Parts: sequence; structure tokens; C-alpha cells
Amino acid sequence: MSDTQRLDDLESRIAFQEHTLDTLNAIVARQDIEIQRLTSMVKALNGQIKQLAPGAGDELADEPPPPHY
Repeated sequence: MSDTQRLDDLESRIAFQEHTLDTLNAIVARQDIEIQRLTSMVKALNGQIKQLAPGAGDELADEPPPPHY
């Protein structure tokens, strides 16, 4: 394999890796936005539950774990 072929192969690999990294970066950015959105929704729902049934969440905390734990 000549030096020119090896250089072309390396350039091709680098281009593919850069494309893959850009794609993964975009996916991670979208997932971060989605996680932030879902977190705020959970907080809002938790607040609504506490308003509707003020003592409902406390009952679950005092309940012992099931025997299989």
C-alpha cells in the first residue's frame, strides 16, 4: 500500500469519525433537552399530586419494602 493510499484511507476514516461524532453530539443534545423537559413535567405533576392529596406521598415512604428485598 502506497503512502498516498494510506493517507487517503486515514482521511476517509477521520471524515467518517467526525460525521459519527457530530451525529452522536446532536443525539445527546436532543436527549438533554428531553430530559430537562421530562424533569420539569415530573416536578409539576408532583406538585399537583401534593395539592390534590397532601398526605398521599407520605404513606409510601412509611411502608416497609416487600419481603423479596
